[in-house]
Amino acid sequence: WVKSVGLSFKTPQEAIDGHYIDKKCPFTGNVSIRGRILKGVVISTKMNRTVVIRRDYLHYISKYRRFEKRHRNITAHCSPCFRVKEGDIVTVGQCRPLAKTVRFNVIKVEA
Repeated sequence: WVKSVGLSFKTPQEAIDGHYIDKKCPFTGNVSIRGRILKGVVISTKMNRTVVIRRDYLHYISKYRRFEKRHRNITAHCSPCFRVKEGDIVTVGQCRPLAKTVRFNVIKVEA
């Protein structure tokens, strides 16, 4: 059983022919992608089926009329249909809370 997450994201071939069971997978499980779609760099893959994504952004300081670099770490569920390494750029979609800190799901990997 496979479904499309919508928003013109392709369902990976591994999700179509794979034999894994993951109830939190957006393609084969009971999770819908809604809300925000974000991009970031994978900085950690040490957790089981979960990755940490770093998002860098610039914050403007009006007193000095300059920008400073800031970042946020986002934990995201990573389905077994993706092979993710540190340094990969991934697209994540917001879903319901999957764990204490996990509110996003990996929906696309750019090597």
